[in-house]
Amino acid sequence: MEKWFFINWQAIFIPSISIFELIIRGSLVYLALFSVLRFLPSRQLGTLGITDLLVVVLFAEAAQNAMASNYTSITEGAILVGTVIFWSYLLNWLGYRIPQFQRFLNQPPLLLVKNGRMIERHLQRELITDDELMSKLRQQGVEFLADVKFAYMEADGSISIITFDSKTSTVPEQKIALKSDLH
Repeated sequence: MEKWFFINWQAIFIPSISIFELIIRGSLVYLALFSVLRFLPSRQLGTLGITDLLVVVLFAEAAQNAMASNYTSITEGAILVGTVIFWSYLLNWLGYRIPQFQRFLNQPPLLLVKNGRMIERHLQRELITDDELMSKLRQQGVEFLADVKFAYMEADGSISIITFDSKTSTVPEQKIALKSDLH
């Protein structure tokens, strides 16, 4: 009966392994997983498919043991979460501040269709079949490939389409006040 009400505060809050080791483990696993995911093809075209979900779940399971090595305290979990948040924020901040780094973080749009013709080597590189591409075109209201001027696969896996009959929007000219007009 005594065990029901006993709380081991030390096991809850005091880390069982070095805080520095937790930070190093979390950093290495985060950067390794980021690198692997960055260079995998964006095959699912902007949707979370079952294979993507499976990869995420398996990565999470594998990464948990690599990051924490059987941690038990809340403090250890908080340190690992903080480490992951730190790296996520740092990479996004670097991408914002350094345009060259942004190109590393997010791959540039990939041209899939040009002037009504599929670019087969780009489709093959991303493992996209002709049927999958046509399905995405139809979902965006394009019936015929010949109507597509450009189709790009964006960094998030979505497809953006520019058709031949797309209207170019014009921005009304704004009058810019000269310094003499401000006085």
